[in-house]
Amino acid sequence: MAQKGQKLWYIVQTYSGKEDQVKDNLISRITSMNMQELIFQVIVPEQTIQEKKEDGTTKEKVVKLFPGYVFIEMIDTEDSWWVVRNTPQVTGFLGSAGKKTRPVPVPQYEMEPILKMCGIVKAPEIKYQVGDTITVIRGNFKDRTGCVQDIDFENREVTIEIEMFNRPMSVTLPVDDITIVE
Repeated sequence: MAQKGQKLWYIVQTYSGKEDQVKDNLISRITSMNMQELIFQVIVPEQTIQEKKEDGTTKEKVVKLFPGYVFIEMIDTEDSWWVVRNTPQVTGFLGSAGKKTRPVPVPQYEMEPILKMCGIVKAPEIKYQVGDTITVIRGNFKDRTGCVQDIDFENREVTIEIEMFNRPMSVTLPVDDITIVE
């Protein structure tokens, strides 16, 4: 549950193709209306893709991941809500029914992958390698010790071998659920 005065992410709806214009307008308004204490970041999530042309060459192209939407990190107050809501080309907050209803923040677990794609948040480094002895710190296998067999960097999972019922058993766990034995 969001607490009053908490910095959270919100999604603003805009006309498709006007995302960058809305971002620029918002940044300008934040400065001119002295809202830096309430509105912190404005992003338009984008991704660079390789587009293959008919002649066989490739060209880099930047595409919007969420056309028609702008993401804003802010503290929801009457003033911050008013500044964002009354920015030209903004049609409303996602999750708000209008008539001055408060916007619904995006849960942090949903925002993290978007921020990682945009390069705003970096995924923590994986500090172990194949062959390291580890201890499971969460989940069904908590407090068991094992050996790292394989690391899936893309999915941030690790396969470990633990002993169960006097037999070796391979288990795949999230990288955050284990720690190196010192």
